[in-house]
Amino acid sequence: MNMTKKAVVLLSGGLDSATCLAIAKHQGFECYCLSLDYHQRHIAELQAAQNIAHSLGAKQHKTVQLDLSLFGGSALTDKNIDIPESGVNPIPAGIPVTYVPARNTIMLSLSLAWAEVLGAQDIFIGVNALDYSGYPDCRGEYVKAFQQMANLATKSAVEGQTITVHAPLIDMTKAEIIALGTKLDLDYATTVSCYQADNLGRACGKCDSCRLRREGFIKAGISDPTRYAN
Repeated sequence: MNMTKKAVVLLSGGLDSATCLAIAKHQGFECYCLSLDYHQRHIAELQAAQNIAHSLGAKQHKTVQLDLSLFGGSALTDKNIDIPESGVNPIPAGIPVTYVPARNTIMLSLSLAWAEVLGAQDIFIGVNALDYSGYPDCRGEYVKAFQQMANLATKSAVEGQTITVHAPLIDMTKAEIIALGTKLDLDYATTVSCYQADNLGRACGKCDSCRLRREGFIKAGISDPTRYAN
């Protein structure tokens, strides 16, 4: 009887989701990676996700096509909205324009569907509540609420195979995440976090995501392997 634990891991190609995959692998899960092409500003992160899934030995990697630019409402899906480059401190009032409406809910729903087909009872998502974002779908209470919904809405859960949504980075700083990933031998040079990376995956070094990432490496005392355009 095959007792291998299966997990669906949401993989964007960025630093956090790659660390999440490394954690799931370290915990002994057979990993099925899921990415979402939602017509974000660049596809460099999706190319990175493919490379990361391969290098970390994922059993499968699928990319779902879903054009969220039809709705817009985010600087990541609407090129008429500028990417913020003013820095992350002080934190501005309200939710940042880089928030993509319902993105994590959509991605978790897709991962839930695949998990049910695979017979997997575990889903990993690399959301983080401590470092700057202000995104409502990166909070611990959101993850718990989705897990509760998942166990009400699926055939597998009703029949006894309940779902656990893991968010292992939820209370970690960026420096702590980087330190853990480094300990797990994750090559951060292969990840793309920039909101406006070029076609080669090189980071702008100006957007909030770049600033947070660079600050995380500094605080962790680890050399930043990020490839910058300038």
